[in-house]
Amino acid sequence: MTSSLKVFITGASSGIGLALAAEYARQGATLGLVARRFDALSEFARRFPHLSISVYAADVRDDAALADAAAQFIREHGLPDVVIANAGISKGVATGHGDLAAFREVMDVNCFGMAATFEPFAKAMSEARRGTLVGIASVAGVRGLPGSGAYSASKAAALTYLESLRVEMRSFGVAVVTIAPGYIRTPMTAHNPYPMPFLMEAERFAHKAAGAIARKRRFAVFPWPMRIVGMLLRCLPRWMYDWVFEKAPRKPRAVG
Repeated sequence: MTSSLKVFITGASSGIGLALAAEYARQGATLGLVARRFDALSEFARRFPHLSISVYAADVRDDAALADAAAQFIREHGLPDVVIANAGISKGVATGHGDLAAFREVMDVNCFGMAATFEPFAKAMSEARRGTLVGIASVAGVRGLPGSGAYSASKAAALTYLESLRVEMRSFGVAVVTIAPGYIRTPMTAHNPYPMPFLMEAERFAHKAAGAIARKRRFAVFPWPMRIVGMLLRCLPRWMYDWVFEKAPRKPRAVG
């Protein structure tokens, strides 16, 4: 199956990004895939010799490298229809224990990296009055999870940034879609030392997310029960939230 759809995805070498790349490949889309691991991207592209797949080695914290990848994609394939800022990391941190470098890395990848992904495309999409910008946020951005202060803060920032961007781009005919995953089975969640309710397979998540993107939904949570969980968490008064989560299991700190 071939398609005229053109999709640009960051963090495409594993986890959610890889599942999204596979989902759009099954749809026959033209793909631009970005990740630090060029070998993994090249291996993926070889699985679909009948498709037009361009791969770029770049760290989303490097805005110049992202801009170069975007320019190459536009030269080769034209302006993408969908840009998915997916690249993200999660590290356990504890303030006061020397974890500032880990905190900065999580914030830079998960928040700044999202803005840097959209930057090379937003103006051209506005001028063309078409296109969809997609940010992969998280239900973890709803409240501050103990032990995951950097991750929760970065995803809360992403949620707010995407809302601002959605309103800014509205008059230009450019859609902004926020996807907030709950627990998805990926290498990033494989070693979480706590229960993960409603754990969803990455392939199923990618299929659901692609459907929401095609419909240009403003905000979507998968798996859907986590939307209810997120709403309940948001409504909990602070004293109750503190009491419930004070003894909750925490993600191990990133040491070394």
